[in-house]
Amino acid sequence: MGEETGAGGKNAVEEEEERRSASRAREIQALMARQSIRRKMMDKLATILAVACVVAAIIPLGSILVEVVKNGVSALSVEFLTQPPGSLGSGEGGIGPAIQGTLIVIGLTSLIGVPVGVLAGIYLSEFAGSGPFPHAVRFLNDVLTGLPSIVLGIVGYVAIVLALGSFSVWAGAFALSIIMIPIIVRVTEETMGIVPNSIREAGNSLGIPKWKTVLFIVLPAAKSGVLTGVILAVSRIAGETAPLIMTILGTSLFFSGFAAPVDALPLRIWRLASQPYESAHSFGWGAALVLILIVLGLSVGLRMVVLRRLRAQ
Repeated sequence: MGEETGAGGKNAVEEEEERRSASRAREIQALMARQSIRRKMMDKLATILAVACVVAAIIPLGSILVEVVKNGVSALSVEFLTQPPGSLGSGEGGIGPAIQGTLIVIGLTSLIGVPVGVLAGIYLSEFAGSGPFPHAVRFLNDVLTGLPSIVLGIVGYVAIVLALGSFSVWAGAFALSIIMIPIIVRVTEETMGIVPNSIREAGNSLGIPKWKTVLFIVLPAAKSGVLTGVILAVSRIAGETAPLIMTILGTSLFFSGFAAPVDALPLRIWRLASQPYESAHSFGWGAALVLILIVLGLSVGLRMVVLRRLRAQ
């Protein structure tokens, strides 16, 4: 009898433990279900906020593009794109010198700013390390990125215009290159920092000098990001007006030399918008549309060139 009672008591204890375990399991399942519902709700909330932010960013951009296209497409014509400006308020002429000057200034600025910016970014990413000098360079580069463009225009005026004795393409390119270089430096440094160290180690294991590894292995691996930085910099300088007022001055004539004044689309848009004539305002919208198309064309063209080279490899 005692053994049966003991056996019966043991079974009761086991049954009680099983009930407790089942109760704990149900509690854990209920807790996990509540947490799962909370995670799903937070995920949906984060998705909704992200979509809302994208829409909030796209709406102003889209409205600007729609407004520019709506008001500027009517001004486009062969004469508008090729002829010099006519007399004030006449509604005749075009923006030919401004288009030519913009392409020349952007091209010369890129020849100055892109090599300097890319090489400086490579130095900071691959050779500089974390000493006081690289820290100072990064700090000054960040400060230069946020410097007002009119200040850079004054620097170009003092350094180039006064030295040469006239407004010129060189002065405009110098001022705009100071705007371009910090952007390319920062993007190049950050992009090359993303390249895996295994790629560098592979080059070093073959006995390749470090500079060759960087230029011919690491830099091609970061080509897409560096190109993005160049496109951002070109887009930034393409619409700058204040530095050009202080450096290239503007003219109604076509290009006559790098040491002479030249027209540019931002300057032409500013002058057309300040005139009290409806025809001038229409031409200003047309010039703004042309400027947007030029920046878009340069961006797409650069990306197509890089994609072709990558496919060829």
